[in-house]
Amino acid sequence: MHITRRSGLKVLTGAVALLDSPRFLFAEDWPSRQVTILVPTAAGGNTDIMARLAAEYLQSKLGQPFIVVNKPSAGGVITTEQTATEPADGYTIMFAPSATVLLTPLVQKISVDPERTLIPVTNVGTGAQVVAIKRSLPVTTLREFLDYARANPGKLNFVVAGVNNISQLGPLLLFKRAGVQVTMVPQRGEPQAISDLMAGEVDLYFGNASVLLQHAQSDKIRLLAVGTAERLPAAPDLPTISETMPGFVFASWNGFFVAAGTHAPIVERLRHELMEMLSQPQLQQRLRALGIVPGGQDRTEVAEAFRNDRKMFADAVSAAGIPKP
Repeated sequence: MHITRRSGLKVLTGAVALLDSPRFLFAEDWPSRQVTILVPTAAGGNTDIMARLAAEYLQSKLGQPFIVVNKPSAGGVITTEQTATEPADGYTIMFAPSATVLLTPLVQKISVDPERTLIPVTNVGTGAQVVAIKRSLPVTTLREFLDYARANPGKLNFVVAGVNNISQLGPLLLFKRAGVQVTMVPQRGEPQAISDLMAGEVDLYFGNASVLLQHAQSDKIRLLAVGTAERLPAAPDLPTISETMPGFVFASWNGFFVAAGTHAPIVERLRHELMEMLSQPQLQQRLRALGIVPGGQDRTEVAEAFRNDRKMFADAVSAAGIPKP
């Protein structure tokens, strides 16, 4: 094929335009500077631990700083709004539970629609929640507890670490499906909730496995069941709630989100690096020891997880009778 000077110049011009295009530059150069990871929880909890594990890995693998910034707020509103409104260039991303995107708009006002303005990339891990009761109760299984509550309507209580969250909505959905009446006792946070349970001042708490598994041999509390779909390797003798209440799953997906409009190659690169990280047996073992189910979902699996979580939270909000914000 004969190429004239004019046609050759057009090809060269097109190539230069492609190289200068933001899409090409973002795809090839990301990250070329610091990436900020916004986390809507305080330092030290499961979500923060997973975010920092991922940040450490990404920084070593991609050669740029990945800095975790904790911005606790009710429902993660602050981090959601900031991530959604920052430039969609992959340099401000969010690590959060799926509840931040799917539950928050159901229970409080927020200036953005998280499902429209954020893209879930992949999860690092699913935080398991465990049903724990004070050991002095005359029951040893979840079924026995529900039967006991049914025989004593309104006489038992459960403590929650804040409201409009998993520690409140999980038990409310469980109790509604089981047809039992249990009184809610609000607390400021998980340390206070566990302290109340250990002191025998409340009857039940639905809390993080990473904390409650540390008390598995305590003479103060008894662990009854875990909210994940399968039993935990860290506690193989602990049954799932679904073994007593078929189909009941209530857990916390934790992963990365980027602003809608972020170029697909950036999203795919971030997902690829995280899936590679989560394929490492040593990291999987570390997460499982914390009562966390290792993640690493591909795009199709993320979409399926969000469909399931969306229904789970909608059912729970309905069970709790929370009005629309």
